[in-house]
Amino acid sequence: MLFGVPERRDADGSEALNPDGVLSRAVRVARAEAGDDLVIMADLCLDEFTDHGHCGVLDLEGHVDNDRTLGIYASMAGVLADAGAQVLGTSGMMDGQVRAVRQHLDSISRSDVLILAYAAKFASAFYGPFRNAVDSQLTGDRNTYQQDPANAKESLREIRLDVSEGADIIMVKPSLSYLDVLQAASQMVDVPTAAYIVSGEMAMIESAAAAGFLDRERAILEILTSVRRAGASVICTYWALEAARLLKDGSA
Repeated sequence: MLFGVPERRDADGSEALNPDGVLSRAVRVARAEAGDDLVIMADLCLDEFTDHGHCGVLDLEGHVDNDRTLGIYASMAGVLADAGAQVLGTSGMMDGQVRAVRQHLDSISRSDVLILAYAAKFASAFYGPFRNAVDSQLTGDRNTYQQDPANAKESLREIRLDVSEGADIIMVKPSLSYLDVLQAASQMVDVPTAAYIVSGEMAMIESAAAAGFLDRERAILEILTSVRRAGASVICTYWALEAARLLKDGSA
C-alpha cells in the first residue's frame, strides 16, 4: 500500500492528479517490479498533498468541501489506475466517495480496479507517528469527517453505505481499539473485511519491547491473531514482511 509525500503542496492538492507525481511514479515502479506477484494498492486521499493537511479541499469559510472533493477523488482514481494500481484505498472519509470513485472507474472501463473503502476510520489518537513521517500540514482536526470513537452504530451504518456504493473490501481503522466494530462488520457484510494496525499501535509494541517489557515477536503474532480472530480477512500492518517470515519458518 503506497502513500506519496510530494515536494510541493497547495490548497487543492493538485500534485495528487499529476500523472508524473510521486505517488503515480511509485505505483508504476512497484507494478513494473512486482508484476502481478503482489497486489499494488495506492492511497486515494488528499491529506499528504494539501498545504492545510485536510483530506479534502476547503470552502471559503475553511470547512472541508465534501462534494467538490469527490470530483478530485474521481480524477485521482483514474490517474492511479492508469499508473497500474490494482486497489485504491479511499481513506478520506468523504460522504459518497466510494460511489464517486466507482462510477468514474466504470466510466473509463476500469471496473477491474478494486476499492478498499476506509468505511470506519476513527478520529483516533494513534495516527501520530504516521503523520510525523509524512510531514502532515494538518491544522485543526478531522473530527467532522472521521468517525467518533464512541459511536459504533454510526460506524456500522457507514460500512453498510460503502458496500451499497460499490466497495469491494471494507476497512476498520485503527484495529486494536475497535475489534468489536471489526467483528460486527465481518458478520454484517458479504465482502472481505480489512483492519489496519496503525502507526501508533505499532509504536506501543515497539517501545515496550525496546524497554524489555515484553517479548516482541510473541506480541506481534498475538496481536495479528487477535485481529484475525475478530474477523479480518485482510490485515494492513507494518509487520507484514516480518510476520510472513515468522509464519513461514514455523516460529509462530
